[in-house]
Amino acid sequence: MRGRTATVQGMWNRFFWALTFLLLAVLGSAGSSQGREITDMFGKKVSVHDVPRKVYSTSPPVTYMLYALDPAMLAGLNFPVRPWEKRYLRKSMQSLPVLGGWFGQGAIPNLEMILKINPEIVVTSSQDSAMKTKVDEVMKRMPMPVISVSLNSLADYPGAFSYLGGVLGRRARGEELAAYTRKVLAQMSALAASIPPGKRVSVYYAEGVDGLSTECDSSPHAELIPLVGGRNVHRCRSSNPMGMEKVGFEQVLLSNPEVILVMEDVFYRKIFSDPLWQRIKAVRNKRVYLIPREPFNWFDRPPSFMRLMGAKWVAGCLYPTIYRADMVKETQDFFRVFLQVNLTPQEVRALIHRQQ
Repeated sequence: MRGRTATVQGMWNRFFWALTFLLLAVLGSAGSSQGREITDMFGKKVSVHDVPRKVYSTSPPVTYMLYALDPAMLAGLNFPVRPWEKRYLRKSMQSLPVLGGWFGQGAIPNLEMILKINPEIVVTSSQDSAMKTKVDEVMKRMPMPVISVSLNSLADYPGAFSYLGGVLGRRARGEELAAYTRKVLAQMSALAASIPPGKRVSVYYAEGVDGLSTECDSSPHAELIPLVGGRNVHRCRSSNPMGMEKVGFEQVLLSNPEVILVMEDVFYRKIFSDPLWQRIKAVRNKRVYLIPREPFNWFDRPPSFMRLMGAKWVAGCLYPTIYRADMVKETQDFFRVFLQVNLTPQEVRALIHRQQ
């Protein structure tokens, strides 16, 4: 009888310890699912998941960075996906709610919709802007944590990718994109350093349907020109953060640029047949190039990570005998790394507009 009692007692002991072990495992799992504590840009300490699943950004450049890090974590868009972007972006992104954001031209986010979506983290850009104080005041009142990345120039992108990758639980991916970015910046820096000041190609950046809006040489909107060793002919201080400085044709004629980079298809289609513009060296020599825009503009508006590919493209336009990269392969590699899209050589050539 005593032996039987001991056997039963032993079974209960094993059951008790098994149950205890199971509860500890469950509690440990529950604790890890809470993630970790971070301090947001306003000093607020909050708990976030190790791998956040819903993240929203207040500006397109950062939204595109989040997409490159992991498309699945996007909680919403700043504006609807445009027709020419759809073939390069996941369908899941195309069905996301449009939450708006701060990106000029009076654009503001839909705060009510953001609260309804309830992202785990909001990411803002600390770009120098007259709106920054206003944006910070609004974001400070949001219940979810808000973090910020500096994106005043392309030189900020390696650090931004590394930081976001770490905070958002995509560290390896962030470091991969940061490494690619550093490599491109180093290549462009070496190229620019190899061009003597007196040999730098003069460039006019033509914006607007008439080609008579442009950017000052110090503007971040035209950063790629000096980055690759070019010389922006419009030397001035920007009159407003949005840029798009109006100029007269006489100013362009007087500067007589060797290369013209064109933003709008409408202007590109007519520049070669316009007797007025044919007086300019770049037009006569067929060195007018339409900036690629798929899926996002390679040069500007918005100034996103696509400028890494844009820098290579501009370098090839300005210095084709010095920068001899295989642009088809470079484009294929870039799209595969950043957008996880495989392009055929034919698709790449359709993207790159270099000649009339």
